[in-house]
Amino acid sequence: MHIFFVLVTGGAGYFGFRLGRALASRGVAVVLLDLHKPPWDVPEGAVFHQGDIRDCASLYTVCEGVDCVFHTASYGMSGPEQLQKDLVESVNVEGTNNVISVSLERSIARLVYTSTVNVAFAGKPIDDGDEESVPCVPLDMHIDHYSRTKAIAEHMVLAANGRLLKGGGSLRTCVLRPSGIYGPEERRHLHRVNVERRLFSFSFGDPAARMNWVHVDNLVTAHLLAAGALTPERRCSGQAYFINDGESVNVFEWLTPLFEKVGHSRPLIHLPVSLVYASSLLPYVFMSVKIDPHAYCPQVRNIAVSHTFRIEKAKRDLGFNPKKYSLADSVDHTRRRAHMVIKSRLRLRDPNVSSVLISSFITVEC
Repeated sequence: MHIFFVLVTGGAGYFGFRLGRALASRGVAVVLLDLHKPPWDVPEGAVFHQGDIRDCASLYTVCEGVDCVFHTASYGMSGPEQLQKDLVESVNVEGTNNVISVSLERSIARLVYTSTVNVAFAGKPIDDGDEESVPCVPLDMHIDHYSRTKAIAEHMVLAANGRLLKGGGSLRTCVLRPSGIYGPEERRHLHRVNVERRLFSFSFGDPAARMNWVHVDNLVTAHLLAAGALTPERRCSGQAYFINDGESVNVFEWLTPLFEKVGHSRPLIHLPVSLVYASSLLPYVFMSVKIDPHAYCPQVRNIAVSHTFRIEKAKRDLGFNPKKYSLADSVDHTRRRAHMVIKSRLRLRDPNVSSVLISSFITVEC
């Protein structure tokens, strides 16, 4: 890959940390930059720097000697975070502008941006869309601020491709658009599938609706390939790529292993999505979460409407060939991890004593 020193913004997040760990294991020097400390031990070959991408001076300092930036940091993807529009805007847009500016000032030649499929999806069905046939949603048509700001940031990154670096040469950029991320110890997406809190006590929307997911290790691989392809000889500079596992699934069928592992059956009651959106039902669905129910409307949309994307462009340009993974394996790994954590917390010697608590840990902390 010919990259020796990288910065990973959002390096304490689930994906950013996994990416940084993979880079360090390949002998690359890594700086993990994040506002929050990672919940895992920093791997050998990496250092953690607690900082804010909105602080341009601090970002400039930490980027000394860096030759590639993986910009994974963002805010406001789900839940009550989505309602903090000013904060979402400042992190996703202003922060990205700082990353680009510092890359130019520090003569960092490669920038890989982690976007989202939601820059191209706003609630209307998409069947095997690709980068040419499915344009970005117009900015005034996005139904959540996170997707809108990610689309703005994506445009900024792609527009920066080819700009002159302070020390000579030009900046090469590309954008990856992952679907929902899953994998061992993933907490954000599986947390929203909280069967203990009745969020999935029924199914809704188009019962045949399909979507894509991407295993975290496949997403890491895509980022490594993208960075390696940002050369004059390759054609990925200034390009955007949909990234997923290469297959589409019905979300309720796909989540069956999760339901089963925590002792629940698949939802048997099916409701029209209009009822889920209705104000009379939303308080019931979200009453135990104790947040504004409208913050979860985008998640209802994502599950209720088919939206699938092809990855042929990533295969062709990047050499991306996703491996096969299963949600069941990830759930098993998380259960084993939960079991160990609970035993450690409670200092129990009998593994059977905490069995009742394990399912609770998974549904609350995944």
